[in-house]
Amino acid sequence: MIDFEKLGLKDVKNVYHNLSYDELFEHELKNKEGELSANGTFSVDTGIFTGRSPKDKYFVKSDPSAKYIAWGKLNRPITKETFDKLLKLAQEQLSSSDIYVQDVYCGSSLNSRKSIRFVTQVAWQAHFVKNMFIRPSDDELKNFKEDFVVYNACKCVNKDYEKDGLNSEVFIIFNVEENIAVIGGTWYGGEMKKGIFSMMNYWLPLENKLPMHCSANIGKDGDTALFFGLSGTGKTTLSTDPDRKLIGDDEHGWDDEGVFNFEGGCYAKCINLDPKSEPEIYAAIKRNALLENVVLRADKSVDFSDSSKTENTRVSYPIEHIKNHEKSLRGNHPKNIIFLTADAFGVLPPVSKLSEEQAMYYFLSGYTARVAGTERGVTEPQATFSACFGEPFMTLHPTVYARLLGEKIKKHGVNVYLVNTGWSGGRYGVGKRMSIKATRACVNAILDGSINECEFENYDVFNIAIPKELKGVETKLLNPINTWEDKEDFIKTRAELAQRFIKNFSRYEDVKEGELYKELGPKL
Repeated sequence: MIDFEKLGLKDVKNVYHNLSYDELFEHELKNKEGELSANGTFSVDTGIFTGRSPKDKYFVKSDPSAKYIAWGKLNRPITKETFDKLLKLAQEQLSSSDIYVQDVYCGSSLNSRKSIRFVTQVAWQAHFVKNMFIRPSDDELKNFKEDFVVYNACKCVNKDYEKDGLNSEVFIIFNVEENIAVIGGTWYGGEMKKGIFSMMNYWLPLENKLPMHCSANIGKDGDTALFFGLSGTGKTTLSTDPDRKLIGDDEHGWDDEGVFNFEGGCYAKCINLDPKSEPEIYAAIKRNALLENVVLRADKSVDFSDSSKTENTRVSYPIEHIKNHEKSLRGNHPKNIIFLTADAFGVLPPVSKLSEEQAMYYFLSGYTARVAGTERGVTEPQATFSACFGEPFMTLHPTVYARLLGEKIKKHGVNVYLVNTGWSGGRYGVGKRMSIKATRACVNAILDGSINECEFENYDVFNIAIPKELKGVETKLLNPINTWEDKEDFIKTRAELAQRFIKNFSRYEDVKEGELYKELGPKL
C-alpha cells in the first residue's frame, strides 16, 4: 500500500502502481504521449529540454551531508525553506490527478542496492524508470519499502526562481537527510537516471565502495573490463560486444565482491545509429524500448541521421534486449580498465598503456570533449576536463573516488589504458573522428591480451606508452603526429593541450593527490 499522506499528495485519482510493460504501452497510447514507430517502439519528445540541466541541480545544505558534499558549481546549495517550498509545489502538481508510481532497485548487489520509488503523472516516465532500473520480482514488490522517493513534477515550474536565487524555473533538488528528490520544469528522462546516480555517488563511498561512471562487460573466462567515459565517448557502443556478456552500459559499483551494475537497462545515444557497426543496439530498439527525441519519417520509421531536434537522440531499453548480457548484472574484480576520451584536439593516441600512477592522473583529469546535445547549449564538441570521467554526478570531492580507485587497482593488479575515440589527423573541424573499427581493434587487443605482446615507445610530451604496431589498426594512426599533414601545427596543438592538462590539474595543488600525481602528466 502507498501512504499518500506520507507522500504529501491529496485527492489522488487513479493510481497506476508498478504497471507492466503492456499496461504502460496502453496508457502511453491512450494519453497520446508520443507516437508509435514502424517497428512498435514508442517514441516521445521531451520538449525544449533534450539534455540535462546541470546548472539547475541543488542539494539542501544541512548536516551531516553538508560535511561531505563538494560544494561548488556542480553541487549548489539550497536552503531547507526553498526546498520545502518547491516540494510543496510539486506535491500540489501531483495531487488531484492520476499518478504513476514505479518501485525499483538501484544496484544489483544485495549488500549495496537502494529501493527507489518514483512518482509521476506521465506514463512514459514510469516506462523509462522501468527500463533503466532493476525491476523487483513480484515477491519483492510485496514487501517493498522505499529508501528514497523521487517526485517528477515536470509539468510545474518555479516562477519565483529569481527571488529564490536559483538559475531558472527548472529545478532538480535533493534532500539527503529526508531521502527525497524533486524534478520540476524539465521532461528529460535522463534527469531521473542521473539523479539517482548522484545519490549513489554520495552513499557508497561512505561504505568504502566505489561508484563509477562506466560500462562493464565480462569475457568467457570471467575477465571483467570497465569502460570509463562521459556521454558520447563510446561506453555503450564499445561494451556491447557479441563475444562478451554485457554487465551494464553506464553506472556501476565496485565493492569487496567485485563489480555490480546500478541499473537494469541501457540508455544509448542513437544519432547516426548504424545496424552494421552497432547491430546489438540497433536490434534492441523494439517493443518495450523507449525512443526519445528521434525524428520519424512519414511511414513512422526512424531517421537516425536526423538531428533537427537534438544531437542527443536516445533510446532506453531493458538490458534483456541485449541477447548477450550477464543475467546477474555482476562481474569479478576487473582485469582491465579503459579510460575513453573523445579528444577534440586530435592529439591523443588511439591507445596508450598507463602506469598505476598515471592512471590516477588521467582519472582525476578526466579529459574528454562534451558532445553535442547531452547538455543544454552544447552544439559541437568542446574540450573539457571532468574529474573521474563523470564530475557532474560526483557528489563528493573527486579525490575521494580517486583514492578508492587507486586502492582497488593496486589490490587487484588491474591494467589501465587510455583510448581516444575522438579525432585524428587534426582538431575538430579539420581531422576525422576515429573509426569504430579502429577503436574496436584497440579494445580487442586490450581484452584478449595481445597488446601485451607489442613493442611500445614513448609518446613525447605526454610520456605515455604507445604500441609501435597493433593488429587491425593502421600503423600510421598509432602515433598522432603521423596523421597530421602540418607537423608544426601538430606540435603547437599538442603543446596547447598539454598546457590545458597542467592548468586543470593545478586545482589539486592543495590536496596530497595533487602533489603525488602532478609530475605524471604532460611535460613542456
